[in-house]
Amino acid sequence: MHVDPVTRKKSWTVGTLTYTTSGIIVLFLWLLWGDFSWSMRDRSVGTMAQWYLTQMNVSQWTFALLTASFPAALHFILGPIISMKSDRHRGKYGRRIPFLLVTTPFAAVGMLGLAATPIIARWLHAVLAKEHVFGGWLHGLLDGSVPGAWLIGHLQDPISVSIACFGVFWAAFEFATIIGGSVFGGLINDVVPKPLLGRFYGLFRAISLIDGIIFNFWLVGMLDKDKGTGTFFYFSLLLSVIGVFYGVAFMWVCYKVKEGNYPPPPPVPPRKIRNPIGNWCVNFARNVWTYCRECYFSRYYFTFFLFTMMAGLCFNPINVFAIRYRESLGIDMTRYGHALALTYTCSLCLSWFLGWMADRFHPLRMGMCFLFLYAVAMAWGACYADTPSTFLTAWVFHGIISGCYFTSAASLGMKLLPHQRYAQFASAGGLLGSIGGMAFAPAMGMIIDGNNRVGAFVAGIFERIPFTRDWGITAGVQNYRLTFVTACILALIALASSWLLYRQFMRLGGPRDYVAPEK
Repeated sequence: MHVDPVTRKKSWTVGTLTYTTSGIIVLFLWLLWGDFSWSMRDRSVGTMAQWYLTQMNVSQWTFALLTASFPAALHFILGPIISMKSDRHRGKYGRRIPFLLVTTPFAAVGMLGLAATPIIARWLHAVLAKEHVFGGWLHGLLDGSVPGAWLIGHLQDPISVSIACFGVFWAAFEFATIIGGSVFGGLINDVVPKPLLGRFYGLFRAISLIDGIIFNFWLVGMLDKDKGTGTFFYFSLLLSVIGVFYGVAFMWVCYKVKEGNYPPPPPVPPRKIRNPIGNWCVNFARNVWTYCRECYFSRYYFTFFLFTMMAGLCFNPINVFAIRYRESLGIDMTRYGHALALTYTCSLCLSWFLGWMADRFHPLRMGMCFLFLYAVAMAWGACYADTPSTFLTAWVFHGIISGCYFTSAASLGMKLLPHQRYAQFASAGGLLGSIGGMAFAPAMGMIIDGNNRVGAFVAGIFERIPFTRDWGITAGVQNYRLTFVTACILALIALASSWLLYRQFMRLGGPRDYVAPEK
């Protein structure tokens, strides 16, 4: 921050951009409006997708694969590519906004497709029936072979057709969301002055929580009406309205927020092979090697990536399986939504204060404190969350403490990673997180499901431990209580990795003198 000695007016600088107080206010208002639409999408689509799959009675493994592993796999593939392309792009509208302008309509169309999934699935199932002209022709074509009989069996199953339709639009939605998410953080890093990042993310978090309160207190209960009538009217209505709102609002923000000028990207070595395929292979291999060398060969940055991966994973067991956990305890969506709205309200009251605390004491220190509190809360949930009231209590603890962690640690990457290559390094951490997410969610589903060998083996261990023998974790049932056990263990691992990162951070100068290592 700079204060003019004559006028006493404050100004802030980031790159080639300079803001007065009024300019900062306008920037914050536009970005917060964009975050309102972004968060309404994030807070609603995932929950409604999980609810829809639960109504389809998909297996634990399929549920985890679609809602957690598939997005992680997409992020694994697209995150590094898009981040490096964005860091090196120079264009009329900057290096971040062009990517957002392209992906936002795709995300909106994906949401509208998900909204229409029940309608399309019913129509498609009727068209594929043997009585229909096209269905009869297809049955005649596929009859007589084992693969054909297998395919016909699935085409005659309305659940399989519904899941297939869902998967197509879910893929389109996640494709656009992951590309946009890889770039949006970089945009904030490029246009928001670093001294204001903590408070900005506090406001960001507040807007996100307001979205969560609106959706979970007033809207999510409508899904119970669909369950009672056996239709998906409110599911389709909510997704359609939110999809249109997100598409219009976020495109508006993309046209209003302006990026500054950037230094030229690093030069690309000249091509030495005339064959275009050979050129592509050589350039691809060179880019992969450069990416890995710059991001993963540093002990300090690898520790940072390990910490962020474990911190992200420790919240996943509850987040992924909470909808099914509450279903197993007979908690309706209205009561569940009100409990979630309570967590968001508490987090909302703390968001600005936590942002100020992050700027004052550093987000790494704040994150370490909340990881310790989270491990304690999850240990309590593992011991007592076996009734609707105790589960909702543990669920509220989970929501408030994890929310405090995300608010206070939101600017951590921008504080520790190189500024000019922020998106690249952030994607490297996301890549490791994607690997963990791809493997973790289906594995967690197998652990919960006591009907398979893995779940039965884990249940047998808990049955033999005197302290956990009365927890009701047995083979042959769905052991959702293990989500709290796993969350506690992962939080302790994340806490240990944060201590290793903190020691290296202090050796590099600590909060006052830290400069991100470039090599």
